[in-house]
Amino acid sequence: MNKTRVLIFGAAVTAAMFFGGVVGATVLAKTTLASASAAVSAASPAPSSFKSNEAMAHETGETAAHEAAEDNGTRPAGGPGSGTSNETAAHEATESAAHESAEKT
Repeated sequence: MNKTRVLIFGAAVTAAMFFGGVVGATVLAKTTLASASAAVSAASPAPSSFKSNEAMAHETGETAAHEAAEDNGTRPAGGPGSGTSNETAAHEATESAAHESAEKT
């Protein structure tokens, strides 16, 4: 590229950046932080306390220790990775040695 094309291209990029900055500042100046924070607080669910599953079908499969932990608030956290590991022979046969050693740590 010759020097004239480089200067024209540089001027076009500079003008585009300046125009984008002016438009962005104008848009941001017209918004208020109060409306943004109201939207965030409206979208956030209110924290609720844990309610254990007291259905008869669920309770029959539960040990007394697990039920006591639910009742006194020390129940297991639940969610991915918090349960017992799957150590059945069928599952273990599908795992690589590296994955098995990663489970042990």
